Amino acid sequence: MLTVNEIFKSIQGESSFTGLPCLFIRLTGCNLRCTWCDTEYAFYEGKPKSVQDIMGAIEPLGVPLVEITGGEPLLQEEVYDLMNALLAKNYQVLVETGGGVSVAKVPQQVTKILDIKCPGSGEAARNLWDNLDHLNPHDEVKFVLADRADYEWSRAILRQHDIPNKAKVLFSPVYDRLDLKELAAWVLEDNLPVRVQTQLHKVIWGKDTIGV
Repeated sequence: MLTVNEIFKSIQGESSFTGLPCLFIRLTGCNLRCTWCDTEYAFYEGKPKSVQDIMGAIEPLGVPLVEITGGEPLLQEEVYDLMNALLAKNYQVLVETGGGVSVAKVPQQVTKILDIKCPGSGEAARNLWDNLDHLNPHDEVKFVLADRADYEWSRAILRQHDIPNKAKVLFSPVYDRLDLKELAAWVLEDNLPVRVQTQLHKVIWGKDTIGV
């Protein structure tokens, strides 16, 4: 059984899949406590569901793109059974992980969206750097930036680990904290090979709306 916080259909708000209809399976529990977290309700709230229950809930929704998220979805061992069940039904599967749990067991066909926690999150010491060795070209690495110091730290990490040659890179400002135009200017000044993104779902429905 998996402990599931919510299942919903929405517009993908982040990653290179931004703007596409997407089904979200949000699992309960997280090992991190980022200062800017916008899903604290997923730390503890949830109900047990079998993989079969989850598949039955999403199939009528008719959307081929599915993201497994949290919390931290990789904390629950049965998540790999869910990934394989989704792949067997020809879903395109994304998993968003906070970077503090190994991604080694994630099936290769699944697109990993791997967060690298910047100092501004308060959780930079929890990054599991070995995860970078398990990236595929279709995977994505996301940095959520709170300020200029986070930007400079992330720029150095990109170069130190040669991340742009391993996977796609996303730079996202903390919503309502770092101005998107300011981040764009920094990226253009340095010609960084990254995708600047915002959280589209918050633009559409507002920053405090959940279940979208």
